Amino acid sequence: MRKPRVRADRRAVTVSAWIVVAVFGGFALLPVYWLLATSLTPRTEVFAYPPRLFPSEISFDAYLALANNPALFGYLRNSIIVSIITAVLSVIVSAYMGYAFSKFRYRGRRSLMYFVLASQMFPQALLLITLYTVFSAYGLLNTYAALVLSFTTFTLPLCVWMLKGFFDTIPDDLIEAALVDGASRMRIIHSVVLPLAAPGLVAAGLFAFVRGWNDFIFALTLAGPDKQTLPPGLVNTFIGEASTAWPELMAASLVVSLPVAIAFIALQRYLVGGMTAGAVKG
Repeated sequence: MRKPRVRADRRAVTVSAWIVVAVFGGFALLPVYWLLATSLTPRTEVFAYPPRLFPSEISFDAYLALANNPALFGYLRNSIIVSIITAVLSVIVSAYMGYAFSKFRYRGRRSLMYFVLASQMFPQALLLITLYTVFSAYGLLNTYAALVLSFTTFTLPLCVWMLKGFFDTIPDDLIEAALVDGASRMRIIHSVVLPLAAPGLVAAGLFAFVRGWNDFIFALTLAGPDKQTLPPGLVNTFIGEASTAWPELMAASLVVSLPVAIAFIALQRYLVGGMTAGAVKG
């Protein structure tokens, strides 16, 4: 009598877990579905009341408008350039900083680590005026450099701590063996440590890429029309004082989200490995 009861309890727990997953999954995917449905709805029916869960007529006019708008391709080019450079720069700098925090022992190391982490707690808007003033003084406004430097400023703290935790899982015996064989510190970092830390590097690079891809306030303030990325570009293109082109805006939002979604799906095992590295100590 005990085994059937245990099986029934396990089945109830499994069913309850799937119900919870389905509820939260539906809650998370509903905005995505609404983006898709609105982008396929004719503009005359967008404000129909009561709102329809399924469009009565499917229209691809919003996607055709995107293809015929050359300004959007310029915003896309800017986003790709800025996001890739931000990711590469963040990974390079955070890799050396994370390695130094993980494998070197020196006075003030722990205080410096917490100082780097504390910089992540400042709101972005709080530093916007300061960054604007500095970039203006050095003639960097309306350039890719202003966007890359400002994005990297806010990606470094988390990337450094992420890679520091990953480097902590690499045994010191490997480094000591390489030193005994006569390898230099730089050779050890590049030939021994970084290949083993590939999942962490991918996770940090993906985080920095998404940060540069999604930023709005810095891209709107520090870059002119020629250097703006997709988030402010979409707002300036489809949102006006008198009206908003909702189907076109939803279609553009869905299209520009695809590269990030594909990157997450393709690199999810590296991302999970990099985010959880160092969480469990043996």
